[in-house]
Amino acid sequence: MSTDPNTLSARELAARIRRGELKAADVIRDTLDRVARLNPQVNAIVQDCSEDAMGEAEALDARIARGEQIGALAGVPVTIKVLSDQKGYASTNSCRIFENVVATQDNPFLRHMRQHDAIAIGRTNTPAFSYRWFTTNNFYGETRNPHNPALTAGGSSGGAGAAVATGMGHIAHGTDIAGSIRYPAYACGVQGLRPTLGRVPTFNHSSPDRGIGPQIMAVSGPIARRVDDLRLGLEGMAGYAADDPWSAPVPLEGPRYRRRVALVKRPGGIDTDPRILDDLERAANIFRLAGWEVDEPSEIPEIREAVELQIDLWLSDGHADKMAAAQAEGDPGAIALLSHYAARAAAVDVKRFSEVFMRRSALIRAWRGFLQDYPVVLMPVSADLPFRQDADLEGGDAVARLWEAQLPQIAIPLLALPGISISSGVIDGVPSGVQLVTAPWREDICFEAGELLEQGFGAPALVS
Repeated sequence: MSTDPNTLSARELAARIRRGELKAADVIRDTLDRVARLNPQVNAIVQDCSEDAMGEAEALDARIARGEQIGALAGVPVTIKVLSDQKGYASTNSCRIFENVVATQDNPFLRHMRQHDAIAIGRTNTPAFSYRWFTTNNFYGETRNPHNPALTAGGSSGGAGAAVATGMGHIAHGTDIAGSIRYPAYACGVQGLRPTLGRVPTFNHSSPDRGIGPQIMAVSGPIARRVDDLRLGLEGMAGYAADDPWSAPVPLEGPRYRRRVALVKRPGGIDTDPRILDDLERAANIFRLAGWEVDEPSEIPEIREAVELQIDLWLSDGHADKMAAAQAEGDPGAIALLSHYAARAAAVDVKRFSEVFMRRSALIRAWRGFLQDYPVVLMPVSADLPFRQDADLEGGDAVARLWEAQLPQIAIPLLALPGISISSGVIDGVPSGVQLVTAPWREDICFEAGELLEQGFGAPALVS
């Protein structure tokens, strides 16, 4: 084809396909050729959907030729994380013990994307059980950071981040319970949105219902190289679905709001890296130049405690079963993480569980009040630049240091807030970025503020 799909945004690409200026089959074939060329270098896509993708693209072209109504994601190549159901494919979560868990129907977010005529070209790698900020496992192997193979590609949606950074699909599906969308976007130098719980419906019919922690903190959302691609991806994924009990039909656009930003350089007292501090100052100046108010409040609502509550809700609930599965898989990263928190998990009883929910309510209330005064909070994604690959296997002290650095990510799911990771650029092969946090259901603010920073920082470049 004469036009490289990666020179166009997802919205532009879909519009040209709908108008018949580009053939969906050509776009998907070109994307699959790119996968064949680049994926061996990064190992981002670990389940091949090429045969189904080409069939869907040819069927879409036929529908367009007949003049049928076509969706907003017409022919846009997307990737799906291997932990989510896609009919005919194994929902492995990058574990051999799940290699025979083959989905008989799509997860509801994917059902919605298909209704908008997106085309899944492949399924992306995760750490085993999606527990880590490092995407490597004994089943599919290591996903390498496209900018620097010595660094993590992030986790758990590391394959998704690496795929979009290299142009292997315009929009990647990711999931986030403790930063698993925002951190891979940060580490791979692209953009990623964690939506509000209930915005994007999700449920794997191939698996049992999840524990209470994942139910109230884990979400699906998009990763992409452009903020507007995130917006279109969210539009495609979102909507009510009866098979997700948390699904809510809330409009994607909210009321007018005050353009006011709280600059928070060291949330919870973290020791933020000097380059990230500089990124935050640059971002604050971008907002100021655009006429936004930027304040640096002396205090913010409690955030460090949110991490402690998050750990108890996620890793402690059902810890023995989690450890048994990790040992059956034999994955060193999952075992290291669960072992680090084993004693703590053993101390969580019914009384503690009740206390966690009571404190969670108080923290959420405080943050919602703060966000009425400051509709955007500008803070780090992480206190550190992207970690060395497998740094969490260096012992318990290393795990503790990593979790301390990741406080800005881990706290947000417990607080039930959306957040967006915006790339500030790549210097000497090391990506960086900042995070924006808004009130529940205000992803539209994330997008408006994120696009402003994208214009100021510069859009992420394609890695070839």
